[in-house]
Amino acid sequence: MSGRTLGSAIFVLVLGSFFATLCDVVVKLADAKVAIYQLTFLRIVFMCLILLPIVFVRMWRRPDHLSVGIKLHFIRGHLWIVAALFLVLSLSELSLATANAVFYTIPIFIMVFATVFYKERLTLDVVVTAICGFVGVLVILRPTEVSMGMISAVLFAVSIALNSLLIKKIPQQQDMLYGLLITQMCALPVSGGLAWWEGEPLQLELVIYAALASVCSILYCMACLTGYRYVESSKVTSAEYSGLIFAFLIGWLFFDETLDMWLFIGSFLIIAPLFYLTHRDARKLRKDQLLSNARANLNAG
Repeated sequence: MSGRTLGSAIFVLVLGSFFATLCDVVVKLADAKVAIYQLTFLRIVFMCLILLPIVFVRMWRRPDHLSVGIKLHFIRGHLWIVAALFLVLSLSELSLATANAVFYTIPIFIMVFATVFYKERLTLDVVVTAICGFVGVLVILRPTEVSMGMISAVLFAVSIALNSLLIKKIPQQQDMLYGLLITQMCALPVSGGLAWWEGEPLQLELVIYAALASVCSILYCMACLTGYRYVESSKVTSAEYSGLIFAFLIGWLFFDETLDMWLFIGSFLIIAPLFYLTHRDARKLRKDQLLSNARANLNAG
């Protein structure tokens, strides 16, 4: 699928959401609480091995962009390590559906953090969305006591949100897959040191899980690059919410997870405001384009 039409872009993003959910499934199956650093390091190694030949083919004619944004990639790489560790901890304790529902607070954290770090205007819509999202998390988790899984799921969302905010500072002329490769390479030394400090023997099972998770992560990234490249993001971003449906279905079918009403209510509180904001922006964009076209035609006349 090229992603050049609205339908194909939506399909690619839905497919990408499926691979993102599969990555969570693989990490959950690994259940690597004992060798958590080893799994994180192996995922980074496989990401680098897979991306290296792809990036070489795409970038060999543009060497002038190779040194751009190294400091940002260094920071993002270490945020990725933190996020990967919290991902393992959250999925090892929470159900797939519950963890994924909490993960969908990432856009909310991005909106909140953008007002702090980029001084973006804090509108009533953003405030209501943030409040609904956090209420949704409380409804889903219903914390009678705070567990490590709950904390890890929220901290994973925070880590990914901070990582995503840094993307804005990366020069637009730099290839995104190259940026992803450099980010992972910057994370190699620390993740390798943590795996060595952990002292667990190399586990073949974890190697397989790490390879599968890396493939799924890269396929998700490539789907996002394709899906958002030609079509306005406001028109297709809601397609990524399909990942929560995949998490519900896979958790129910393969992990015998119980989907209670609180899970659906909490998920609705998280996603509904985000869905509204997406379509509101899409309508505003279409209105602005119509006004712009009308002015152009008036001036031409």
